[in-house]
Amino acid sequence: MKRILLIGTGGTIASEVTESGLAPELTTGDLLAHIPAISGICVVECVQLLNLDSTNITPRHWLLMARCIREHYGEYDGFVLTHGTDTMAYTAAALSYLIQQSPKPIVLTGAQKPIGFDGTDSKINLTDAFRCASEDMPGVSIVFNSRVILGTRARKTRTKSFQAFSSINYPDLGVLRDGVLLRYIRQDCAAAPVFYDALDTHVALLKLTPGEDRALADFLLERNDALIIESFGVGGLPEAGGFYECIRRWMQAGKVIVLTTQVPSEGSDLGVYHVGHALKNRLGVLEAYDMTTEAVVAKLMWILGQTRDRQQVERLFYTPVAKDILWPAEGEGT
Repeated sequence: MKRILLIGTGGTIASEVTESGLAPELTTGDLLAHIPAISGICVVECVQLLNLDSTNITPRHWLLMARCIREHYGEYDGFVLTHGTDTMAYTAAALSYLIQQSPKPIVLTGAQKPIGFDGTDSKINLTDAFRCASEDMPGVSIVFNSRVILGTRARKTRTKSFQAFSSINYPDLGVLRDGVLLRYIRQDCAAAPVFYDALDTHVALLKLTPGEDRALADFLLERNDALIIESFGVGGLPEAGGFYECIRRWMQAGKVIVLTTQVPSEGSDLGVYHVGHALKNRLGVLEAYDMTTEAVVAKLMWILGQTRDRQQVERLFYTPVAKDILWPAEGEGT
């Protein structure tokens, strides 16, 4: 049998009712006690790394998770992390950059209802996660509601339903049917993973609203090393409000600015409309194309943790990691 390490970080799956609402109270051992059948799938050992509502997860915790996997990598055949659903997609993306080319499965899962509740999805999600961690499923993925989603492509798209996660601009890696993994796509991997241990957390996100001016962008760029702007449609910025001068000023000061879209599917394309053309061709902002916002945030933190050189930042941003970007223009970033 495969040896799998279960790393507990909290979340709804480990929550119990308290006077002030649901809160993570259960340990990894408590979770396993609810699903004795897992002993027929693999040999499980446990580490209780954290016990947090995922709203409280920060980049510092991503580094702790990556370090825990690194320290135990040679001892186990795969890893399962239980995690709250609210920020699971951010964590999955972050681990995809901190642990690259892993030949061993690194699976995140959780639940929309605590494991002690009637009608919970916890048991099937956790069982499916162990099944995937025991298979030839390299790299980081989310296993949830019988779907296997690439770590750089996941997004929580429903707040309460069991089908909480969607794969954005990329197919599912596989599905589970009656306890059997049907794999559609196998991630690329190397003989050994490449680990990273640095993140620049000074990355901000601005979601545009109609009529907004540059004031908030200036505020965020003054305090951060990079700004991601979620624009409208295929991308662009209002011609009024001083945005173009704002971007010119802060890019000359060495800040990194990325344009993406608020629309979940199909990605950005700044060259289509006049409001986006100049940003790309004259100001030289980076474009997220088909990447998820979660992946853009994590990737920028990872890149800026390695280098501040403008050419290197651009090259790394447009270099695909775990299929996070499929649509850079030919020659982009070279």
